[in-house]
Amino acid sequence: MLDFKETELDKIVVHSVGNKTQEEDLFLSNANLVLDEDLMDVLKSYFLKPFKENGLYEFTHESGLQFNEVYSFCKEIFQDPEKLHFQSINLAKHLYETSLHPNIKGGEFYIAYFTDCQIRGEYADAIGIFKSENKDTFLKVYQKYSDVIVESQQGININKLDKGCLVFDSDEENGYRVCIVDATNKASDTARYWMHDYLQLKPKEDQFYHTENYMQLCKGFVKDVFNDDFDVPKTDQLRMLEKSMEYFNTHEVFDKNEFKEEVITDNGLFDAFEDYKANFTKRNDVHIYEEFDISSAAVKSQKKFFKSILKLDKKFHVYVHGGHDYMEEGYDEDRKMKFIKLFYNKEEE
Repeated sequence: MLDFKETELDKIVVHSVGNKTQEEDLFLSNANLVLDEDLMDVLKSYFLKPFKENGLYEFTHESGLQFNEVYSFCKEIFQDPEKLHFQSINLAKHLYETSLHPNIKGGEFYIAYFTDCQIRGEYADAIGIFKSENKDTFLKVYQKYSDVIVESQQGININKLDKGCLVFDSDEENGYRVCIVDATNKASDTARYWMHDYLQLKPKEDQFYHTENYMQLCKGFVKDVFNDDFDVPKTDQLRMLEKSMEYFNTHEVFDKNEFKEEVITDNGLFDAFEDYKANFTKRNDVHIYEEFDISSAAVKSQKKFFKSILKLDKKFHVYVHGGHDYMEEGYDEDRKMKFIKLFYNKEEE
């Protein structure tokens, strides 16, 4: 859980980083920003509000963690926060050198130092690395003498953080605990540069990681295998999703054999599930464990993807919250159409 109620924005530096391939400039400021308390509060909200309780990441490098530039610069700052400005220049130069795709937008680049952040029950300082790439148009309305003046201005929308990274002073030996925000369209060619080229991050394999992967595996199995193409009734598909969600909601520890007995039950179906799991892990480059502590935060995050909705043609959407035994599927020979019967006692207001 992330909690920033007691967090203070202690120091902040801003530079301007353009696109090197477009021959745009790299502008480096001479000192930390000096801001009043109100503006510091605005910036703190702008930087921290987008971060939610999702999976954590950690710095990595194929030749050794010490060769990850951002990790090394952050380590120097944590050892001496007064080095924030000096190391922010290194961070900005490194970003400039990795902004090589022609479609990467230049923008303001912020390095901030936060104190008293709470992450999963622990307090830690954090380094914030942020970049604003997009400008919005705002109207400025004011009185001048006897007239009301309206002007348009270009500026940063403080409700839309384009790119962000929070590095917590925790688990240093394994690449720190890191959270990221990237508003770039994931289908875009530029989507990889922030996390992969600049930060060089990989998911931290903790209980959130394991829970999220297994739940995505369950969802994918129903979508890709346990589906209409294999003549699986819609009600059985929904029941499988419901039983999977119920398992993760009611257990603290995941156990493969227990999951098989409570959710999949059929040996033939479980073999198909295991085959799909092997392809899933290879395709997504993830590790699936047979036993792990279940993360309630991951279950909550994945819950929206386990909604039991029957989408029938384009005319009906039926939301099913249980009671699959009171649903009956069939085929009407006269109409040449499928049907579903719902049995109930009374209508709810």
